[in-house]
Amino acid sequence: MQQSPFIEGLKKKGYEVIYMVDPIDEYVIQQLKEFDGKKLKNCSKEGIDLDETEDEKKRFEEQKAEFEGLCKAVKEILGDKVEKVVLGKRIEDSPCILVTSEHGWSANMERIMKAQALRDASMQSYMTSKKTMELNPSHPIVIELKKKCDADKSDKTMKDLVWLLFDTALLTSGFTLDEPTFFANRIHRMIKLGLSIDDDQIEEEELPTLVKEGEEEHNKMEDVD
Repeated sequence: MQQSPFIEGLKKKGYEVIYMVDPIDEYVIQQLKEFDGKKLKNCSKEGIDLDETEDEKKRFEEQKAEFEGLCKAVKEILGDKVEKVVLGKRIEDSPCILVTSEHGWSANMERIMKAQALRDASMQSYMTSKKTMELNPSHPIVIELKKKCDADKSDKTMKDLVWLLFDTALLTSGFTLDEPTFFANRIHRMIKLGLSIDDDQIEEEELPTLVKEGEEEHNKMEDVD
């Protein structure tokens, strides 16, 4: 089984992690709040309190101030795809993860509900979890992204990099990609940049503009006028 990025830091800090991989586990754990006197916490959700020293707490507060600008910039780029962008404490090796609210559905529960045979389109609005992106302030990717953001928030690669981080975090955090074509196009764009292919050779239509619901119909009406 592939280790989830949620438990990277938890296992290294000595926390006991229980894998619950069967669909029935999601329903059971909603009723089973504790076991053998120990409170159960879903490590794919918010609200994980880790034992920290005073120095660690102080350092984290300093990092929050340092990365405040980056968190705001990432939230602006992702828009309503995430509820908020914050620094995370549970991550060791990954640049970022996506977690859900403490009392909301987990990524696994969201997949289970989306797979229900009798669901309809009207259920989509409340079947999608509200996601929080947690950035790892110690990861080289996040550190370099902060430098790029501090230097120029309008950098042409900034948006692509943030969306790539979001899409890969969706996959590693257990969610499914809503727009796999956009993800593939961004990968191709990054590959071209890595191969030093001139921007003139990169076709703009490879990265379709993300149109929010309702805007497409409004634009069509303007075209008619």
